[in-house]
Amino acid sequence: MLRLFLALRPPLPIREMLFDLMDGIGGARWQDDEQLHVTTRFLGEVDPRLADDIVTEIDRLRLSLTPAAPTVALHAVGQFESRGRTDTLWAGVTPHAALTALHRKVDQAVVRAGLPPDRRAYLPHVTLARLPRSLGTSPEIDGWIARHAGLASAPFAMTHLTLYQSHLGRDGAWYEPLLRWPLEPDAGTAGDFGGFASDQ
Repeated sequence: MLRLFLALRPPLPIREMLFDLMDGIGGARWQDDEQLHVTTRFLGEVDPRLADDIVTEIDRLRLSLTPAAPTVALHAVGQFESRGRTDTLWAGVTPHAALTALHRKVDQAVVRAGLPPDRRAYLPHVTLARLPRSLGTSPEIDGWIARHAGLASAPFAMTHLTLYQSHLGRDGAWYEPLLRWPLEPDAGTAGDFGGFASDQ
């Protein structure tokens, strides 16, 4: 089984801007450069043949997406909570409309491939840190959010939709890009792809 997701990757200057936010909370597990992305659709654990079918549907979808590279900007920071404690810190991305529309189209494509629809509310963001349970409701978290509440960037485009495989390890997950599709005219074709079913 393969743990997969589809995402958009911010350009290097934006990722460098995000790195400047990554301090001030002891014990936080900050994301590295390869982990910075905006998830479009989490696919979860899928078998290689279903992964091939998903790629086929995204290939078909891509023809109707171009030109549709979302142009967005960083906007504020936030937190996700689980059982009354903060477990994730993130940077917001706005406006939501283009990203939500892309999420909806991608969701429809993967449903055609055989996955159930995504029923969760879609909130575009870039995850910056995972927080250990031991931090609880540390005042460092509130201080970090207050310091960076005014986060803003110049507009930027995310020009490719990328299929990632998530590998889980002792130190957290690391993400392997498997295939990407351009979302703007004259950006070439999808990257090399040998097929999951034959490679596993």
